[in-house]
Amino acid sequence: MKIEPVTLTGRIVRLAPLVLDHLHDLAEAGKDENIWAYMRYGIVNNPEKMRVMIDSLLALQAKGSDLPFTVIHLPSGKAIGMTRYLNIEPSNRALEIGGTWYQPEFQHTGVNTECKYLLLRHAFEDLDCLRVQFKADQRNIRSQQAIERIGAIREGVLRNDVILPDGFVRSSVYFSILVEEWPRVKAHLENLLHHQA
Repeated sequence: MKIEPVTLTGRIVRLAPLVLDHLHDLAEAGKDENIWAYMRYGIVNNPEKMRVMIDSLLALQAKGSDLPFTVIHLPSGKAIGMTRYLNIEPSNRALEIGGTWYQPEFQHTGVNTECKYLLLRHAFEDLDCLRVQFKADQRNIRSQQAIERIGAIREGVLRNDVILPDGFVRSSVYFSILVEEWPRVKAHLENLLHHQA
């Protein structure tokens, strides 16, 4: 399981390795404070904060624990958000998909479905993962529903596991997809994408 920067391209989006060149578009895409309500980074709604976030994610990539992507909307050519592999465990052939956010106008569209499809396909078919996990703030019902909608199985809640920048002690709901479940999930996602065309 060799994790290295890669570009994943669909019909709606391209997931490109995160680079500082994406700073301007990402700062613009992240201006709405509502994006950050349940995120672990605080509010990242200006270029200075976005630069700190990008530098932090690239440092995690250099350590091998994370692989961040910029979500590029193909019709416009603009960066509209981020997603990443994190908690990468090559010895267990496992990783997490998370840190995902999109500019509000691209929420509730085919963008998230295609992003998850591309990331899961790469994880199971190219990286030979046995397990891919997701987690969401227990308060964030919309995110939990989105994770279940792609076919992940709810596993349980880690109580009081994260202290957020505002001091709130968050509990996280965990979900996963196992390699033997991937064919079913893949067919489901392809069907969703077909009907979102």
